[in-house]
Amino acid sequence: MLIRERIEEQERQILLPYAALSVCAVRARAEEPCPIRTAYQRDRDRIIHSKSFRRLKRKTQVYISPGDHYRTRMTHTLEVAQIARTIARGLQLNEDLTEAIAMGHDVGHTPFGHVGEFALQELLGHFRHNEQSLRVVSVLEKNGRGLNLTREVCDGIVHHTGPVQPHTLEGKIVRLSDRIAYLCHDFDDALRAGMLTVDSLPRRVRDVLGERHSAMITCMVSDVLEQSAGRPDISQSQRIKASMDEFRDFMFHQVYQSPALEPDRQRAVYIVKALYEYYSKHPNLLQRESDGSQLITQQQIVDYIAGLTDIYAIKLFRQFYVPLIWDMEW
Repeated sequence: MLIRERIEEQERQILLPYAALSVCAVRARAEEPCPIRTAYQRDRDRIIHSKSFRRLKRKTQVYISPGDHYRTRMTHTLEVAQIARTIARGLQLNEDLTEAIAMGHDVGHTPFGHVGEFALQELLGHFRHNEQSLRVVSVLEKNGRGLNLTREVCDGIVHHTGPVQPHTLEGKIVRLSDRIAYLCHDFDDALRAGMLTVDSLPRRVRDVLGERHSAMITCMVSDVLEQSAGRPDISQSQRIKASMDEFRDFMFHQVYQSPALEPDRQRAVYIVKALYEYYSKHPNLLQRESDGSQLITQQQIVDYIAGLTDIYAIKLFRQFYVPLIWDMEW
């Protein structure tokens, strides 16, 4: 028996009936199975080894100019995966599928985080980072061949936010874990930045969820496990959900939309829009990035800008818009 087959058999024996089994995974293009890894393990590895995943280390989570210990989009992704795996294992659902979705959920995020996303929305009329994440793994990676991920992983990635729920329970776990992670860890970063104090939190949030980000995570994860155990859905108690909603409203007013962060947000919006305008006028510059054999489309410009890291976007802006300075002898 192959190692993969042994793992697939263990899934049948251990996981609950409504878990997504690796043996049932479907790809857009059929492939020979790996002798060692299941389909979902293979998807996880493809995402982790992708260029778009590596770029997350230099993309904003909340703070555009952070210090060493602030979250980036990559550390946020790793924290989502850890929370989601804990829940999946506790509920006897497919941990590998959960991890693969979590690792890929933000690979389509723009430079400067949601600020860059909103800038592209204003320019295009429609742009969603979750849809771009799906485009990255399905089309853009591997020089236009995509990663050929399973249908279940793609579904979890594109539906980790937005009005449509994922079709698998594992996808629903990632969707909720994403919110748990960004609320608790962005609060921790806000404390570090001096934007908030523990006493700033609404009293009801402190009383229900706790005052430290680790205690908050434990409280919310424990609630999900208790409310979802043995059920074909991922649920929360009304008490915890109401506190999370209040916590989220508080974070939006006090951190995400804080006037203190507005100057950097406006600078980031300006950079993204300026780069879009420049490449729209000079699309030949992107032909150097491709094979140079075809005209550059608006979608290719959007794909390129959305894939930039913060640092590289700033470098390009300086290159295109900031006058060069020569050392001069007087």
